[in-house]
Amino acid sequence: MIVKRTDLSEKQNYTWIDARNIDRDDIAVLTEEYLIPSEVLADIMDQDEQARIEKDDDYTIIICRLPSEEEDEDNPLVRTCIPLGIVLFQDKVVTITKEDSVVIEDLARRRVRSCPVDTKEGLVISILGRSALVYIRLLKYINRQKDLVEEQLQKSIMNYELIQLLQIQKSLVYFTTSLAGNEMLLEKIQKTPFFKLNSEDEEEFLEDAITDNKQAIQMANIYSDILTGTMDAFASVIGNNMNVIMKRLTIISLSLMFPTFITGFFGMNVHIPGMDGPWAWLVLFIACILVSLVGSYLLSDKKNKLLLRVNGGNKKKSPSERKYLARKQQVLKGEDKD
Repeated sequence: MIVKRTDLSEKQNYTWIDARNIDRDDIAVLTEEYLIPSEVLADIMDQDEQARIEKDDDYTIIICRLPSEEEDEDNPLVRTCIPLGIVLFQDKVVTITKEDSVVIEDLARRRVRSCPVDTKEGLVISILGRSALVYIRLLKYINRQKDLVEEQLQKSIMNYELIQLLQIQKSLVYFTTSLAGNEMLLEKIQKTPFFKLNSEDEEEFLEDAITDNKQAIQMANIYSDILTGTMDAFASVIGNNMNVIMKRLTIISLSLMFPTFITGFFGMNVHIPGMDGPWAWLVLFIACILVSLVGSYLLSDKKNKLLLRVNGGNKKKSPSERKYLARKQQVLKGEDKD
C-alpha cells in the first residue's frame, strides 16, 4: 500500500510517500516511478538489516529499526523489530517497510503533537523520536508481563512459565540490539554534514530523541539482567525441589528393602524356629513395619538434625571462643554504663 501525504502540517514543503505492507506491485511502482534501486529495496526488506545512513548522488537513504506491530500467535510474548527505509529526495520523502508500524501510523494520523514535520529532516527525527517512545512503552508492558509470569511461577513451578520468561528474554534481546543500532544512527545524523537540521526546534527534538533512546537502552538492559537472575533463581528452585523428591523416593525404596530381606529370608525352603506357630505371620508383619520405620528414620534428615542439636548444645567452647565472649560481654557492659 502506497499513500501520498501532504497534510502533516500547514508549512509542509515536501511530499511524504508512505509505503507499508508492500507487495510485488508496490515494489515495481517504487522502482519504476520513484526510481528507487532494487538493491536498496532488498536491504529494506531484509529482516536483519542494521541501522545506517548513506548518501548517493540523487538521494539519501536512512535505515532504522522499529518495533513490529504484529504478534506471533504461537509466541505472544515475543516482540520483534523490523527495518524501516527512509529515502530522501529533493522534494519528497519515501518511507518503506514490509509490515505495518504503530510509529508510522501515529505520524500519518497526526496523533503525535509537537513533532517538527514541516521539513524532510524534521520528519526523519520525528520518526526516530517516536520510535524511542514506543520502545519505552513496550518495555514497560513487557516488564508487567514478566511480573505476572513470576507470580504464576511461584505458585506452579512448571516449565510453561519458564518458557514464557524465555520468550520475554528474546524480546528484550531484539529490542536491545535494535536500540543500539538506532543510537549509532542518531549520533551519525547529529554529526553528518549531508543531513542538516533547519531550526533550533529540530535540534532540540533530536537531542530529546537521543535521550529517550538511551533511556530505552538502559531500561532494556536492566530488565534483561533482572530477568536473567530470575530465571537462574527459579531454575535452581526447580532443581532443588527435584533433588528433594528424588531423595524421598530413594529413602522409600531403601526402607522397603529391609522388609523384603526379612520376607525373603522366611521364604527359603529351610525350617526356621517359630515359623509353624499360628501367629508367625503377624509377628513377621509387625517386624517388617518396625524395620521400615526405623530404616526411614535412620536415612532421613531428622536423625541428622537431632544429632546436630544435641552435639551443638553439649559442645565445649574452645579457649579462643571463651576469650572472645568475655571481651564481648565487657564491651556490652561498658556501653550499658555509658
